[in-house]
Amino acid sequence: MKLSKKDKLKLCFELFFAFFKIGAFTFGGGMAMLPFIEREVIEKKKWIDKDTLMDILVVSESTPGPIAINAATFVGTQTAGTLGSTFATLGVVLPSFMIILLLSVCLEAVWTNEIVQFALRGIRAGVLALLAKSLWGLIKKCPRSILAYVLIVSSFVAVAIFSVKVLLVIGCGAAIGLASYFISRKAGERR
Repeated sequence: MKLSKKDKLKLCFELFFAFFKIGAFTFGGGMAMLPFIEREVIEKKKWIDKDTLMDILVVSESTPGPIAINAATFVGTQTAGTLGSTFATLGVVLPSFMIILLLSVCLEAVWTNEIVQFALRGIRAGVLALLAKSLWGLIKKCPRSILAYVLIVSSFVAVAIFSVKVLLVIGCGAAIGLASYFISRKAGERR
């Protein structure tokens, strides 16, 4: 469906404010934002479906840059093209930029404050819960196969224990996934 310029601009502002809200009220980075992104863009606004979000997350994880910014850019592009991606990206980035700018002005006074340190510890605990929720959502979406489970465990071991570069693990995962596809496709042709 083709949008008029007025409707497209309205959609761009909706994207901006939706992602501004996500960026302003979440702590802990992109993975902690995933439940909020899901609720806002799938459940409330219905801009995309869960499968599209999973595809966006896979692409966001495999491209340079923070996952929340990449996800905002892709959602904006899906809904309103280049202008939408610009508005969504600005929306998710602007709160952090403003907060960091404000904190940099009074960093020393804020950083050494004992109350602030206790608040940050509490925020870290909440972020951990959000990360666990995101992980659980990704696990539920993971294909149910031995190959998928082997890839999950071996990727975790490679990164967490042997400090293998994440980009290498992602590349190997993609190669194994493609090989699996072509092998199963060839097996299907033989029948």
